Amino acid sequence: MNNESTRKSATVDDLLGPVEKTRSKNEEITFVPLSDLHSFPNHPYQVRQNETLTELADSIRESGVLVPALVRPRAGGGYELISGHRRKTACAIAGVFEMPVVVRNMDDDTAILAMVNSNSQRENLLPSEKAFAYKMKLEAIKRQAGRPKNNPDQIGLNYGGKQSSEILGEQIGESKNQIQRYIRLTYLIPEILKMVDDKRIAFNPAVELSYLDGKEQKSLLETMESEECTPSLAQAQRMKKLSRDGKLDTDAIFAIMTEEKANQAQKVTLRFSALQKFYPDGTTPKQIEDDLLKLLEDRQRRRQRSKKQER
Repeated sequence: MNNESTRKSATVDDLLGPVEKTRSKNEEITFVPLSDLHSFPNHPYQVRQNETLTELADSIRESGVLVPALVRPRAGGGYELISGHRRKTACAIAGVFEMPVVVRNMDDDTAILAMVNSNSQRENLLPSEKAFAYKMKLEAIKRQAGRPKNNPDQIGLNYGGKQSSEILGEQIGESKNQIQRYIRLTYLIPEILKMVDDKRIAFNPAVELSYLDGKEQKSLLETMESEECTPSLAQAQRMKKLSRDGKLDTDAIFAIMTEEKANQAQKVTLRFSALQKFYPDGTTPKQIEDDLLKLLEDRQRRRQRSKKQER
């Protein structure tokens, strides 16, 4: 028997030991071409091209994939990855064109729960990753548990009176309120959510901003870009209140975002829209700023020459 045959007949327990308690001892590992492995729909976790991924690729190049991925048969052919998206990418980088997997038949909710559970202990998860993962898992828990009839509660009471968010919180080590706050981030437009991931907007202001509708968020984004600023928690809370009262428009957003903050040096604020008419389309705020500074410097030099001539 060759090495390949030996590898394909090994059980999961043989390779992974007692850690994989949820897997059946009868499940076998099979090697599948990367081209037959497809991403899980709406997979909330990013595969970031960073040093960690490079190290994983180097390890795979040297020792192979040590932990098989978990997949389920795909309706359109091939397999759907439940866990193993990073390993698949690392294999491609390493020039390895197949990887070991465990094939398991799972319905959508069971697959979602397995996917989130397999990634929940990863370090350095982005706020957006937690937000969409928590939302997917919470909805799956509610569907599996079943919602009581005539229950108006959005969360639903299950498992002996516990809310689904409480069950999820116990599993991932977060309070139910914190879970709901993370899920609020899924209501942010992609550009603002990316600013949260990039730590340009703090978590607490971001939660408040999630209550703004899409049009209001786009107006806020334009103001942040033109004025090169981001909202404090107090500013975000004020915009949320104005939005709730139907009074948040572009002018209100601009007024809030350009007000002087505590410990902030005095400055002159000019609206980008008021200056645009003097410049060609496509001119950036930085180009306008540089041009205005040059004009002021020229003006200062003329004044100095004039004073010398008067003497």
